[in-house]
Amino acid sequence: MTAPPALLPGAKTVPFARALAAHHDRTAVITADGPVTYRELAARVEATADRLGPARRLVLVVGANTVEALVVHLAALSAGHPVLLVPGDHPEAVQSLIDAYDPDVVAHPDGGQWALDERRPVSAHDLHPDLALLLSTSGSTGSPKLVRLSHGNLQANAESIAEYLGIRDTDRAATTLPMHYCYGLSVIHSHLLRGAALILTDLSVADSCFWELFRSARGTTFAGVPYTFDLLDRVGFASMDLPHLRYVTQAGGRLAPDRVRHYAALGRAAGWELFAMYGQTEATARMAYLPPDLAETHPGAAGVPIPGGSFRLEPLPDWPEEDTGELVYTGPNVMLGYARTPDDLALGRTTQELHTGDIARRTPEGMYEIVGRRSRFVKILGLRIDPAQVEAMLARHGVTALCTGDDTALAVAAVGAGAAGAHASDARRIRNLVTSECGLPARAVRVHVLADLPRLPTGKPDYRAVRELAHPADPGPSAQGPGSGPEDLCRLYARILDRADVTQDSTFVSLGGDSLSYVEMSLHLEERLGHLPTDWHTTPIRELRPPEGEIPARRRTLDTSVALRAVAIFCIVGSHIHVFGIKGGAHLLLAIAGYNFARFHLTTAERGERVRRACLSIARVAVPTMIWIGFVLLLNNDYTLANLALLDSVLGPEDSKTGMHFWFVEALVYILVVAVALLALPLADRAERRFPYGLPLALAALGLLTRYDLLGLPDRTHMPDAVTVFWLFALGWAAAKAGSRNQRIVVTAAALATVPGFFPGDPGREAIIMSTFALLVWVPSLPSRERVNQVAGLLATHSLYIYLTHWQIFPLIDGFSRHVAFLASLVFGIAYGIAATRVMRRLPSLLSPGALRTRTRPGLRAPGVVRARPWSRST
Repeated sequence: MTAPPALLPGAKTVPFARALAAHHDRTAVITADGPVTYRELAARVEATADRLGPARRLVLVVGANTVEALVVHLAALSAGHPVLLVPGDHPEAVQSLIDAYDPDVVAHPDGGQWALDERRPVSAHDLHPDLALLLSTSGSTGSPKLVRLSHGNLQANAESIAEYLGIRDTDRAATTLPMHYCYGLSVIHSHLLRGAALILTDLSVADSCFWELFRSARGTTFAGVPYTFDLLDRVGFASMDLPHLRYVTQAGGRLAPDRVRHYAALGRAAGWELFAMYGQTEATARMAYLPPDLAETHPGAAGVPIPGGSFRLEPLPDWPEEDTGELVYTGPNVMLGYARTPDDLALGRTTQELHTGDIARRTPEGMYEIVGRRSRFVKILGLRIDPAQVEAMLARHGVTALCTGDDTALAVAAVGAGAAGAHASDARRIRNLVTSECGLPARAVRVHVLADLPRLPTGKPDYRAVRELAHPADPGPSAQGPGSGPEDLCRLYARILDRADVTQDSTFVSLGGDSLSYVEMSLHLEERLGHLPTDWHTTPIRELRPPEGEIPARRRTLDTSVALRAVAIFCIVGSHIHVFGIKGGAHLLLAIAGYNFARFHLTTAERGERVRRACLSIARVAVPTMIWIGFVLLLNNDYTLANLALLDSVLGPEDSKTGMHFWFVEALVYILVVAVALLALPLADRAERRFPYGLPLALAALGLLTRYDLLGLPDRTHMPDAVTVFWLFALGWAAAKAGSRNQRIVVTAAALATVPGFFPGDPGREAIIMSTFALLVWVPSLPSRERVNQVAGLLATHSLYIYLTHWQIFPLIDGFSRHVAFLASLVFGIAYGIAATRVMRRLPSLLSPGALRTRTRPGLRAPGVVRARPWSRST
């Protein structure tokens, strides 16, 4: 057994941090890269503790949900070094706290590794023996005011939480909250105490990759703040198949009673429990919990004290009601006190009980309900205003808002959707409600209608940001590149995706981005950020930042799928006009269609929303095609009504010279219709969520039955092309879901084994399809230049329209010059595409009149379809 780290002379320690090896070879941590056992974790902790040295020092740890950050944190706690845990997603906060507290050691990520910067061998500070951990108070990221926690605080709170949650050594908890946040840290501590496992990730619950990891790791629990539950609604959590989920915890702010009741009932039906909890950083994490069996009948209660803790109510003149007063907590998890300067690190206990600042009422059943907040009162023009009561009043009128203020004005941030004119109308209505309720003049109420409420990285309300809306400060020079800050990127996402609900926690996928908007968005992001992260489409906006150092102005990267789409349409049109003869693009694009279908359509949205998005995708392919064919029908007889209905491959006629111009569009539409019908089935929907890679591989295997004519069908010549090429679409789908090297090898090998022979006598075309498919699977992006990106973006974005129109454009000029005809076909198709796109952006409101009136689904674009499908059977 690995020995615990050597305890520094005279130092105290946190017992659970020294007892890791006692859990032997049980799984301690699960990441996307694999598991880590307790024995391995203990060995790494011991080695890092040795690196921290024999003298007790103040160790600043840049918090992150990674094994490296966890190891440094545990090493310091187990050896007796006080830890200053700071937010890893706010570099300015890190520097602020370094400047304020001058730590002896700074542990931080450095180029993919983890660095320990030793600033001095012996501490510059007088560190009290009881001091174990320093955390920022809730809502004060980067503030020099810190909470001082002892070794006993950490151990007692972990034991209490583990007791009332009934944590088992078989549990596996996902880290849905930041490590530097006391609630997120308490999840880590309480599970390590019991020998349970942590699913260590910084993925958002809005990300489909999170749920894939959660299922594969057999996750049993996760934690959420109120905003987390908003995200769960958006991603269809209610219909997810999570067979190992035991319970969900909620804290970090009050969850509305109807939401508590809803999720408690949802858990009861699905076999898991909801623990709504109440806590503060000053109490190490938690002070009360609502027993799950009371959540539906007492959803507004904070609950009962945690084991070892107790409450009392201190009477207040402004709250004369019986059994009502300021909530005061006593327990072994109450902090030592605050620190405001480095000198305070020498202090022992200065706080015996915690005055929470919350006004509470004790119910006849012995539970406590929070009814107000003492410290949030403001006095404006002589009137005493409780912002919490203003928020509650607005909620009764259907307005979701945050409210704060100072001596001059009341600031209200409210959620709204739609155009600026609608925002102005909403603001007037909200201002009238507030002035009527509070008796304030209109000039003292400043209302700002936003796409979403400002929130801290923890998901809690950001009241400082609300206050700054009323008194905006000079932003000063930006630390990032022009237009590359989170707010700028939010506006970019809102414009391109036509969404009014974009927040810094949104991702491209969670906002319903599709393959066409993917092209435009990726090029804009690459231009603004100077690079394009591989997983940018599933990365929250707040995490998209320019890299450190200078990026050459013209050097860029280009997403491989975008590059291949652009090259394909270029080659297809060029070969039709006989400028050159490079074939195989249409069948490659079919694989890319499956690839993008999986990336953008198969998010974690609930089944009905998936079907709706897929139907929009089908319409966005079919409608422009039918409009163009109908226009040509008015001019000549090149096409038939079967073409117009996209039924030529079914109805013929066989002798048409032009009828099969649109075979690929028909094939793609048929395949998507079948895919939608399949995923509309509850059983298939659950199978896809549980086996995201295995299901498309199985479908590809089924598709090979018709690719090789193994079914013995009597007349293959009359079979729709969708039947014989479906396996390519399914292989592209599987390629997008291949999450490991071995999975990518399997899907590549499948393509290399099944493409040969599909075009007898044309090995060159087969070689092009195989090589480009392998490129798509193994190379996520290609080196490029800014001008190349712009041209590729135009071609890829408008490739469907180029294909539709080139059949009529190039014959007009071909006799004069094939090269001019080639260029004219591309230019005209792009122009038609721009016009058609403007019309198609209105399609969601036509198909779903209520969609734009809801906050969570305005202007939804249909994901998953490569709209550029320029194909002919000869291509």
